[in-house]
Amino acid sequence: MTPTTASLDSSHVVVAGDTAAIDDYADALAAAGADVRRPETAAAALETVRTDPIDCLVTEAALPDATAVEILEATREESSTLPVIAATADGDETVASELIGAGVTDYLALRDPDSEPEAPDAESAHPVERSGEELLTRTERAIRTAQRAETRRERARRFDAVLEDTRTATWVLDADGTLERANRTARDLVDADVDALVGDPFWTLPWWSAAEGTMADVRRLVEMAQSGSFGNAVVSRSASLANPDVIDLSVRPVRDDGGTVTSIVVEGVDITDRVSLERDLRRSEELHRVTLNNMTDTVLITNEAGEYTYVCPNVHFIFGYTAAEIEDLGTIDDLLGADLFDREELAENGVLKNLECTATDKAGREHTLLVNVREVAIQDGTLLYSCRDVTKRKQREEALATLQETARDFLYAETHEEIASHVVDDTPSVLDLDASAVYLFDDDATELRPAARSRGMRDRHGPLPSVGADDTTLVGHSFVADDALFLDDAHDDDRLGNRASDLRSVAAIPLGSHGVFLIGSTSVGAFDDVTRELADLLAATAEAALDRVTRESRLREQERTLQRRNEELTGLNRVNETIRAIDRAVVRAETGAEIDHSVCEHLTDDDRFRFAWIGTVDERSGTVEPRAWAGEADGYLDARPFTIGADEGDPAGRAAATGETTVVENVAERVREESWRRDALSREYRSVVSIPLVYNDLSHGILTVYATTRNAVDDTTRAVLGELGETIAAGFSANERKKALLTTSLTRVEFAVDDPTFVLSRLARRADCTIAYHGGVRQTDEGRYVFVTVQDAPLDAVADAAADLVAIDDVRRINGGRANDAGASGDADDAGGTGGVLRLRLTSPFLALDLADHGAVVREATADPDSATLVVAVPDGIGLRRVTELVRETFSDVELRSKRTLDRSLDHDRSARVLADVTDRQLEVVQTAYYSGFFESPREHTGEEVADTLDISPPAFYRHVRTVQRKVFTALFEEGTVPLAARE
Repeated sequence: MTPTTASLDSSHVVVAGDTAAIDDYADALAAAGADVRRPETAAAALETVRTDPIDCLVTEAALPDATAVEILEATREESSTLPVIAATADGDETVASELIGAGVTDYLALRDPDSEPEAPDAESAHPVERSGEELLTRTERAIRTAQRAETRRERARRFDAVLEDTRTATWVLDADGTLERANRTARDLVDADVDALVGDPFWTLPWWSAAEGTMADVRRLVEMAQSGSFGNAVVSRSASLANPDVIDLSVRPVRDDGGTVTSIVVEGVDITDRVSLERDLRRSEELHRVTLNNMTDTVLITNEAGEYTYVCPNVHFIFGYTAAEIEDLGTIDDLLGADLFDREELAENGVLKNLECTATDKAGREHTLLVNVREVAIQDGTLLYSCRDVTKRKQREEALATLQETARDFLYAETHEEIASHVVDDTPSVLDLDASAVYLFDDDATELRPAARSRGMRDRHGPLPSVGADDTTLVGHSFVADDALFLDDAHDDDRLGNRASDLRSVAAIPLGSHGVFLIGSTSVGAFDDVTRELADLLAATAEAALDRVTRESRLREQERTLQRRNEELTGLNRVNETIRAIDRAVVRAETGAEIDHSVCEHLTDDDRFRFAWIGTVDERSGTVEPRAWAGEADGYLDARPFTIGADEGDPAGRAAATGETTVVENVAERVREESWRRDALSREYRSVVSIPLVYNDLSHGILTVYATTRNAVDDTTRAVLGELGETIAAGFSANERKKALLTTSLTRVEFAVDDPTFVLSRLARRADCTIAYHGGVRQTDEGRYVFVTVQDAPLDAVADAAADLVAIDDVRRINGGRANDAGASGDADDAGGTGGVLRLRLTSPFLALDLADHGAVVREATADPDSATLVVAVPDGIGLRRVTELVRETFSDVELRSKRTLDRSLDHDRSARVLADVTDRQLEVVQTAYYSGFFESPREHTGEEVADTLDISPPAFYRHVRTVQRKVFTALFEEGTVPLAARE
């Protein structure tokens, strides 16, 4: 074969066969630069294909052990792309057709080039003779075509591998930006049917439509690829800012051989976790930066020589130096000391904690530090030091220890002043301040007074005056507002009283309701957090101690009060026993004299009282005349007269003048001014009490009692004795009433009354009639009921007039028409008549009740429009003068018209017993029936009508009437047959 211009450099060709034509062909291939292998058999050729990288297999149509078709089939089992060329010395159309039909890459007829005709094309089965150059060219073409096909297949496989990457979402777009294909990862990003989205613009698809602004970013990327540029952007698929879904999108165009963009490939990687980690990392870095810049602990890193490799930026917090100044100081030994720790111990443990040392800052102040040392490997550093300033904590611990001692001292303090002294003494050791004072609040003066002050306070501030509990001073404001004041410069505050004071920083801390703790310093801004805390603790400790002393003082006072009250109760019990005995004696006494002597004797039986006497007030002589006494008088009653007077003299005379209980707690107090005191002291009378014996404004004398001790009569005893006076006076009145009931002799006294306020006179004038009261009055909780007879006027008109009077609460018609409430119209026959009986309920007291308390009885009271007459029966033994005085005190103008003595029948006692045996309700029912004309014949009103007047049932009315009748008949027939004496 002739030389050729074909290039087969680096091509590995296997040529199987042993003919001369094959040999020449193999030599031509080698000459063209191919690496030619020459196996002689098909088996050898196939083994080479299997084991070595081969670019082309050339075989004769038939080898000794296999045909070219068999070799082709075996080769395809190994490789589907390896080109296989069949070559023969002489072309044979049948063989060529068979081989081409089996799938050989090319068929070559190896003939002499000079005689070889044109070779048929690939579709013909006729061999064509070719020149040597043509054979090599066709061989090269087969090799290059197979290589290009393999390259395309490899690219397709790679594309498929990329497309099916589970970590990357991939989309294939048409050149116009519409979706053609999406891989599984991309499909999993949405809940939509992706196949239905094919043909839609990529930027409008569900992958991007949920986030505002993302669609525009995706469209811009697609447009960049359409213009032939590569694009990249980070977009968010979620509208949630809290949980964003972040995708890193890259877009690249795909061009054909002419450079035209035929498609677009979009790849997206979910970088949400990476973005989150980056964000967290930035935050962590910022946190560490801020922490290192602001934490009070200082971090230092050194090498083994102690040279600084890192100084944290907050080093000035403790040492006052900048980071550069720290490095200029030298090694860490120059800062913390050379003997801070044992290097071997650190190597063994890896870390050493809470190493205490002292260091001096830039200003020369000494700090107590706790240092942790740890082995590290950070850049060039091997030792990490973390330093914590515990200077204030150390000071606090020392101060708290002192406070504990102070608190123990407070336990033994018994007064507020002693506690104040302890506070001032302990202030220098607790607060490192020597100017202090304690103000205590004076309740009586309502001011704060200095109870204790230090020498430093006197030297730097001067004297401390008392201040008012108000807002005008620092101390007063702190106390009133209950507010602790810490002033960096007190001279800037108008409430600083002493402008000449050398104190600048001043604190006033309230001690509860007890006072104020005052401290000061000559430096401005001397109170740091530790000082304030310790000052508050010292003040709180002092306040607790002051509370304890106050509680104990109050407890002791309560114990004393309780003891005193127990003594008073003991004495009061004795007084009560005496009073009970007196009450029993008064009830049992038959005469007034018996009451007098019983009272005096029982009072002097008590050891508290030495002497007691009762005197009668004699207005004519202006003295109190003794009528009964008991105890050790020693002639005291004969020593002088007991003159009635309110300003001076014996207490009996003052009590008679004022009508009030008079107590002299200490007889010796004005002994030189009043002679009676000397007489009393000579008989060992140390205190005196005089009690008026008054009942219903009627005096029964003066009771005077003398004790051998001062202040023997306290408020309780005084009140008890005052009640005793009323009881004794009531006993006298009861005794007089009893005598009045028992006596058969009485005096009938008639008075002319000219008083427009008299209720009967007012009613007579208003109704222009005559009103007569003939006895009978009932006292109830609702008021006082009386029966009056009306003359010379219609009963209804009088009832209406009575209802209009303020002094009359209720009016009832009893007789003279149909019984009804006031104001109601009666029957037609009664309405035109005159006279009748009314029952009045009076608001004000009625004279008949007051006179009855003294044994006198109002027999009748008559009033017409011009005058009024009052008839009173005064039993023998009842003081007529006292009755007359009571009448004169009740009415403004009274004239005594007549006085006549009468003798009642012996059956008076029997009548009294009958009346005593009748209840108030029974008497009311019988009286109402009597004045209603129930007992007249014929009856003026029936029992049912009277019962209706009394608001009771008819059976109840008849039961009351028959009960009273039975009692009257029993007294008349069973106790004697003597008829009752006539009235008057």
